[in-house]
Amino acid sequence: MSDATSGRLVETGREVRGSALLARLHAPEPTITVELRPPRSGLSYAAGMDAWIDMYHTLERLARDDRYIFLTDNAVDAAEEESLGHVAANLARGVPASRIVPFLTAKHSLDYCMMFARRAVSGGCEALAVVGGDTTGPPPRCVEHGYQLRDLIRCEFPSLTLGGWANPHADPAVQVDYIARGDFEADFFLTQIVSHHSLPAVERLLEELDRRQVRIPAIFGVFFYRSANPGTLRRLSRFLPIPAEQITREFAAGASAAEICARSIRALQGAGVRNIYLANLGFRRVDRRYRAIMRALEEMGG
Repeated sequence: MSDATSGRLVETGREVRGSALLARLHAPEPTITVELRPPRSGLSYAAGMDAWIDMYHTLERLARDDRYIFLTDNAVDAAEEESLGHVAANLARGVPASRIVPFLTAKHSLDYCMMFARRAVSGGCEALAVVGGDTTGPPPRCVEHGYQLRDLIRCEFPSLTLGGWANPHADPAVQVDYIARGDFEADFFLTQIVSHHSLPAVERLLEELDRRQVRIPAIFGVFFYRSANPGTLRRLSRFLPIPAEQITREFAAGASAAEICARSIRALQGAGVRNIYLANLGFRRVDRRYRAIMRALEEMGG
């Protein structure tokens, strides 16, 4: 089980060495990771191959920059397994599998979830982000909550670093109650998307974590808004807390997508956030977008 106050992995009373990712998250230096969504299923063979080649190049470039990559997926069941298989079969060219952290939701059969974890470990992954998944549509979850699936995975793979989930936009006391529970079974947790427009929510969660002396490292999500297209922002708002009016004003004032993203990073770091993941960078030219964000952050003094 996880020690909620130290972030250490504990197995039957003895400490087990954690992953390099966990050590990085506990370090005082800020960490910026990247969340990538692989090419969608259903592409033609040629289009699919081109998209995956772009993805491999992106992974290699990010790994050379010493970045960790959280790998999500558009698909479920067989298509999702295929994505993990793609990565496992093609990373030997220069991307350590330990830099890849796959996501796994409970919206699959239990047999599939355990097979996914088994394949991740056998492929060299040292960490897995295990969350419940959206409850608004099919397929149903195999367990009611993500921590229950983490517990099952922990029993079979006690040395695997596991990640959970929290929502800074919800009641911070309730969220920290979940995290501080002895059965949360996570060595770190990711958060819902936040920005410089939602700093009060971030600060409330940080204050509650500090008050309760919960030391599990958090990785706060920052979204890369590519434009202020009203239709896109409306669609996104069905899934994420989108500050549409503020984002629209920033673009109208001449800010670039990279600058807006960098503003969120700088504001979060100023509030005391050490670990951040960047979302919605796509799978083509991701390294260019990433470097543009880092340049904008540097120009801001971040």
